[in-house]
Amino acid sequence: MGGKGNEGVAGLVKQTPGSVGYVELSYAVKNNLAYAFIQNKSGKFVEPSLESTSKSAEGVQIPSDFRVSLVNSDNPDAYPITGFTWLLIYKNMKDSMKARAIVDFIKWAVHDGQQYAEGLLYAPLPLDIVAMIDKKLEEVKR
Repeated sequence: MGGKGNEGVAGLVKQTPGSVGYVELSYAVKNNLAYAFIQNKSGKFVEPSLESTSKSAEGVQIPSDFRVSLVNSDNPDAYPITGFTWLLIYKNMKDSMKARAIVDFIKWAVHDGQQYAEGLLYAPLPLDIVAMIDKKLEEVKR
């Protein structure tokens, strides 16, 4: 069976006895779903948490285009199934007002908005990645 998005999968898992599914940590917690401690690359069984997901990015070289996998991190304390959420935007947008609004929103999200990440069960971005995002946003023509 397949569900549409995290909400659909979480709903199916919750109502189907003995089922297994994969959803974001926030959906598992909010829907009171049981979750697994998964064995990572180091052989350690790690609980999914904000801390263990953040550990996946520690020491990883992030390329300027942000194309990186955090799955099976070398960090022994990292949860092995993690990743970033990406946002794709055009460098050259036809509508300069829209371009400014999008860039301003992203700047707010990665700076002031970070204060809301943990409450929403998302791991805050490391400061070095925030700096990379700021630099990339400078390329957007507004």
